[in-house]
Amino acid sequence: MNKITTTLCFLLISFLGLAQVQSRTCSSMDHLHSLELSHPEIIAKRNLIESQTQSYINNPIKPKQRAVITIPVVVHVVYNTASQNISDAQIQSQINVLNADFRKLNADIINAPAAFQAVAADCEIQFVLAKRNPMGDSSNGITRTQTIVTSFSYNDNVKHAATGGKDAWPSTDYLNIWVTKLSSGLLGYAQFPGGPTATDGVVISFRAFGTMGSVLAPFNKGRTTTHEVGHWMNLYHIWGDDGGSCNGSDLVNDTPNQGAENYGVPVFPKISCANTPNGDMFMNYMDYTDDIGMNMFTAGQKVRMEPLFLSGGARFSILSSLGGTYPTPTISCGTPSNINSNGITSTSATVNWDAVATGSSYTVQIRPSGSNTWTTYTSSLTYYTISGLSSNTAYEYQIQATCTSGTGQFSPLSSFTTAVAAPQTCGNPTSLLISGISHTNVSLDWQAVQDATTYTIQIRELGIPTWTTLTSSTNNIAIQNLIPITAYEYQVSATCPYGTSEFSASKYFNTLSAPPPSCSNNYEPNNSLATAVAIEKNTLVASILDSETDNDYFAFTTTAAQPKFKVSLTNMPADYDMKIFNSNGVQVFSSQNGRLQGEVVVSNNSSIPATYTIRVLGYNGKFDPINCYRLFLETSNSDFKVETSSSIDDASKPQIVYYPNPAYSQLTTEIYSQGNKDVQCTIYNSMGRPVFSKLITTTNGLNTLNVNVDGYANGIYMMELIDSEERKVEKFTVQH
Repeated sequence: MNKITTTLCFLLISFLGLAQVQSRTCSSMDHLHSLELSHPEIIAKRNLIESQTQSYINNPIKPKQRAVITIPVVVHVVYNTASQNISDAQIQSQINVLNADFRKLNADIINAPAAFQAVAADCEIQFVLAKRNPMGDSSNGITRTQTIVTSFSYNDNVKHAATGGKDAWPSTDYLNIWVTKLSSGLLGYAQFPGGPTATDGVVISFRAFGTMGSVLAPFNKGRTTTHEVGHWMNLYHIWGDDGGSCNGSDLVNDTPNQGAENYGVPVFPKISCANTPNGDMFMNYMDYTDDIGMNMFTAGQKVRMEPLFLSGGARFSILSSLGGTYPTPTISCGTPSNINSNGITSTSATVNWDAVATGSSYTVQIRPSGSNTWTTYTSSLTYYTISGLSSNTAYEYQIQATCTSGTGQFSPLSSFTTAVAAPQTCGNPTSLLISGISHTNVSLDWQAVQDATTYTIQIRELGIPTWTTLTSSTNNIAIQNLIPITAYEYQVSATCPYGTSEFSASKYFNTLSAPPPSCSNNYEPNNSLATAVAIEKNTLVASILDSETDNDYFAFTTTAAQPKFKVSLTNMPADYDMKIFNSNGVQVFSSQNGRLQGEVVVSNNSSIPATYTIRVLGYNGKFDPINCYRLFLETSNSDFKVETSSSIDDASKPQIVYYPNPAYSQLTTEIYSQGNKDVQCTIYNSMGRPVFSKLITTTNGLNTLNVNVDGYANGIYMMELIDSEERKVEKFTVQH
């Protein structure tokens, strides 16, 4: 039941969880007041319509003018994103729901309680998508408008092109339905009879229109549109919008008085307002239950709709609309006859027809049975072979002739069904070719496989168990970022619409050695363990120490398949040293060779993957800002040949490095030791007098001694280190 104070009604939805709609709400009075302020004449029009309605209800013997009323519908899709541009099929699903609901042909009418079955009504109103537009041209009853507006509210902006929407077709001839994204959870709203003609119609969220595509539960059965079209036909909410006071009325005699709106799917009977024994008619389309809980209009609601379509009624003019019929073409060319098909396979068929006098060409249009989308072909003969069809599929087709005098009508629909396709297999790629090999790149080609849509390439280093998988849409691929001087194995398989082939037999290639790198200091900043630059195996690294304080740090990681490694430092332009640290920052190697002799580090004891860092530094601050040194990393699963004593697996005497030299504030001494040793450290000035002395006990690995030389006079000093095995003396300079 509903008071006669509602002109426009909109539905709001709440989003909980993953934005799922939970229940309907209505705020029709706010919208009504806004409409009355802008169009005061509506009040008088609505009073007149209600007077006509009550007069008709009070004279039931007055005959109806038509048994079934057909209403042409135009659906205006106003979208901002592609997902809002709903399909023709989704639109047709809503038209189907309207026809079922208003004709009492909905399958779920059986769910109406027996107590209400007697008043459930066939409203004898049906709907059809418009077949011609206001200019008289053929139409499918759908317009599509892309807008920059991200969402609309109930202010009718969607109904005007000037505000980002779409102008209405004449409401005297069409039911206008706008489908768009609505803000604030709005499901939809309708304009009651008597409102402005330019905005007459219904607005529905694209999330609640139809039964497929973009719709969301629980409003995915098309009943939002049924509800709003009920308003468009002068029906009010069944509870009377009285806030549950039991004083409201929807002006329909056979709908029980009820307290407030119902949500979800109540259990019958739902008692309110002392309406025992049957309670609320919550399954009525004009309540607020979920779509799945709605299933009926009543005979009384049908009687409220009928006066609209009588002479003088608010919607009488729509009965004479031509919008629901196709325009009649001027026939000046015959229609093909004797339509038949033959030569039917799983993917093709030949259609034939008799020639039309003066026919110069023919149009063949075909579609899968039940589809709304035609595929069109043209033939200058009286037959056409259609290919690319789907197997075991029913098709319908028709033929149209084109003559010098014009175009004729399409023939009646004919049909055929394609044969069942024999099982197909996807062929294996063959003739694998390799080209464009460099130290990091390669191009792979193979013979194209019939019907293949994509190819899968799996590649790995020879001897490594794990494959790397790549995909190509063509019968070739360029692969980058390979490892220089490395043997690779690869295979190719094809994917077709009907399956995937086996992988081809393996093919092999070797990458080339990397070209000598240019001597540029392009690894900076890498002056600490934290800023170490990652390098790859079998790749020559060239860099520069461009100042006495410059250090270069490089990181690498071994794998379980190749845990052993070898690092070579060569082409040194000055006396450079190399140190290697483990993942904990502990030094596990220090230079063994002096002057310009190269350094080679071999680790054959490693059996598990690990991360290491290489440090390259100048001995006593040596550097060369022009010429580069070279660093080369190799990994393996077998032992490297140990050609020098520079193996991190060999015990060695303490290695000592001093820096900076000259020292200006602090002198750092790095001592690498295999095990624990007592080392006496003494500094002498140029007169041979000791100025610093300290006994330290080394630990295995790197040991650091920092000496503050702020108070030392400028000049040359001697650092003496004595342990149980040897004495070592080095000069350094203090320069403030």
